[in-house]
This record gives sequence, C-alpha cells and structure tokens, in this order.
Amino acid sequence: MAFAHETVLILSCLALFALTLVHVRPGTARAAALGLSALAVVTALWGVGAQGELFFGAYRVDAFSQGVKLLLAVGFFLAVAFGEGVRGIEAEHEPEYFLFLAVSVLGLTFLASGVELLTIYIALELSSYSLYILVPLRRHEHIHQVEAGIKYVLFGAMASGVSLFGMSYVFGLAHTTRVDDLLRLYPELVSSPLGLMGLTLMLGGFFYKLALFPFHFWTPDIYQGAANETSGVIATLPKVGAVAVLIRLTGLGAESAGFATVLTLLAVLSMTYGNLAALVQEDLKRLLAYSSISHAGFMVAGILAGTVRGYAGALYYVAGYLIMNLALFHVIYALAPRGQNITLADLRGLYRRSPILALTLAVAAFGLAGIPPTVGFAGKFFVLAAALEKGHLALVIIGALNTAISIYYYLKMVKAAYSPEEEGGEAPAGRVALSPLGWALGCAFVVSILVIGALPGPVLGWFQRALSWAA
Repeated sequence: MAFAHETVLILSCLALFALTLVHVRPGTARAAALGLSALAVVTALWGVGAQGELFFGAYRVDAFSQGVKLLLAVGFFLAVAFGEGVRGIEAEHEPEYFLFLAVSVLGLTFLASGVELLTIYIALELSSYSLYILVPLRRHEHIHQVEAGIKYVLFGAMASGVSLFGMSYVFGLAHTTRVDDLLRLYPELVSSPLGLMGLTLMLGGFFYKLALFPFHFWTPDIYQGAANETSGVIATLPKVGAVAVLIRLTGLGAESAGFATVLTLLAVLSMTYGNLAALVQEDLKRLLAYSSISHAGFMVAGILAGTVRGYAGALYYVAGYLIMNLALFHVIYALAPRGQNITLADLRGLYRRSPILALTLAVAAFGLAGIPPTVGFAGKFFVLAAALEKGHLALVIIGALNTAISIYYYLKMVKAAYSPEEEGGEAPAGRVALSPLGWALGCAFVVSILVIGALPGPVLGWFQRALSWAA
C-alpha cells in the first residue's frame, strides 16, 4: 500500500511507452493517459497516511510526501484532461508527449519522498530531462520551440551544476548526505560563510524550478516557445516539487540569520521584478511567466518563516497556484485551436463566445491577484502572516505593495474578456468550441478556487498535520 502510487506511475510509464512502439489512432494515447492519471489520483488518495521506507531510508513515504504526491497527481490529471486533442503537438508525437509527461510526474513524485541528497538530485534530473524533451515538441508552424528547448536545456544544466556543486560543499562540511543528519549538524555549520554558500548553491537547482529571481531568466521564453499544454505543465507541477524539497531542506539553515536574509532578499526581488515585468506583457503566456516569478517570491516568504504555519502556508499557496494557473491554461488552450499563442486582444468578447471560459478566466485572475474570497487571497494571507510572526515586517509590506501592483495586469485580462468585441477594432469572432469535459473542467476550476479560498481550514489543517515532523 505504501508504494502503490509509485507502482501505478511506473506501470503507467511502461504502458505509455508501449503505445509509442505501435501505430495508434489519434486520441488513443490521450485516452490512456487520462485513465492512468485518474488511477494515479485514486492511488494517491489511498496512500494518504501511509508510512514506509526504501533503499536504507533514502526514500521515505510519510504524511508530508503523500500530501505532495496527491497535489502532483491531481495536477497530472488536470493537465491531461484539458489537453483534448493535444493541439500544440504533432499528432504522430502524441504518445511520446504523454509518456514524457508521465515520466516527469514520476520524477517529481520521487522528489517528494527523497530524504537523501543524491536521491533528491536523481529525482530532480529524471523530472527535468522529460521536460527538456517536451519543450521543443511543438507543431512545426511555430518558430520559437527550438530556441526555447535549447535555452531550457542550457539553463537547466547550469542550474543543475550549481546545485551539485553546492551539494559537494554541504557533504564536505557535514560528511553525510542524509537530510535527517544534515538537519542535526548543519544549523551550526551554516553560520560560517562557506556553509552558507554551500547551502545557497545547493538550493539553486530548486530555485530554478521555482523560477525565483535570479534563477528566473528561462521562464518567459520557455513559456512562450513551448506548446500551450506543455507550458501549463511547466508552470505548475515542478513548482509543487520545488516547494516540497525547499521545505525539507531550508531547515538546514534555520539557525542562521544570514540564510534568512538571503531568502528574504530573493523573495523581495522576485516579487518586485516579476510584477513590474508583467505589467507590459501582451502575450498571455509571457504575462503568466513573469507573474510566476512574483508568486515564487510569495512561496519563499512562507518557507523562510521556518515554522509549521509558514510551511503549511507555502503548501497551501502552491496548491492554490496549481489550480489557478491550470484554470488559465485551460482557457488559453481552448482559445487556440491550432495551438497558437494567445494575446490580450484575443480575449476580447470572450464573455459572449464562451461565458464559462470568461468566468473561469475571471475567477482565476482574481485569485492570482489575491482578491477575496479566492484561494489566492487566503494563500497570500497565510504566507505573509507567517513571515510577520517571525518579524519580517518589511517583507510583508513589500508583499502587500506587490499584490496591489499585480491587480492591474490581472484585471487587464478580465477587462479584455468582458469587453465588447468591437472595442479596439477587429476582434476574434465565433463561439469557442468546448467539449462537455472542457465545460465541466471550467466549472470545477471556478468552484475549487472559491470554495478552498472561502473555507481554507480543512486544507490548511491537513498540511499542518502532515508537517508534524517539522515542529
């Protein structure tokens, strides 16, 4: 039972690999991936509360890892569900797309249970290599996918090297790679400049996945160049894995004021740079890329508090971010029948062409802006409250100011969706074709964002109980 979820994911990868070896009709691979991802959600739910270890304790199943795996499984299912037709990918590559997507989720799942540095590193690379292949896997009529793929590989290799270099420093100082032993030994070592540098470099690979400043530079071009469905995956699932690992590892520097200062500085710069850059974007994926840099700063604000409340707030934040971002990519995907990129101008008149998509976009944008009673508002409140409890008043003030700034560009999206089609000249015409599943997904996104935001107690309490080991 403890490893049922991992077993199902491995078998899913093998099943999807088998589909790449034979000729299948279009839609077959997606139907198989949809069923397998739904099964993954079921096994993740079944495994909540399970306990177990593998490989001499290097891989641990506990309440924390199982909670993160449930988030990943839900995100996996939603990413497959809204990718009906895989419009941005050549039909002949459909089985390969779902295979590498499943392998990436498998790597992130391993990452959630890794409690040893090399295990964590291998899991991170397993997830990353799959995404490196997915980014250039786009229809040939688009021109930026190869550039995006090369940049993602090069920047990813650099971040991976930096992280591995930092791990070598950590191992050299503590003489162990087990996280439990490091948590006991490292708080004293990190008071030295060498220890602080090693820990910061080691976390660089996870800052890269989170798109935290200054590890963000890949984000806009990769979001823009990758297929819409691929961008939706990159924008959400790796961030869940990165937050999980950062929660496990930031305790290493819990006693260091210098480490808290580094994280605070990165959080402030990430919030501010991401928001200011997003103000002038017209391409929706580039806008979401820059906004993701800002949201990474908020997630780190909860983590740097170093308390169960802060960690639970960060997990709640990334769970809400997962839902809200997938909701927006669901809208982008539905508006792009050929997998093209969508601009703000393409949103005009959406409330007439598809009321449910316009509502989904509006609720998701309100949530990302932090407007109550959405899950985005509750998430920002929890992480900033946790930071304030630890005395980070300046960070909280800057976070509040950045929330006000972000409202401008998120409301630009809502304004465009609810503007008359004739405003500003020529506008897209015709109703948006949406399947019953697409319509149901839109409703589910709206309800989830509002209900989890209005009633955050059960979700937050569940995360707090899962983090009992950090108390």
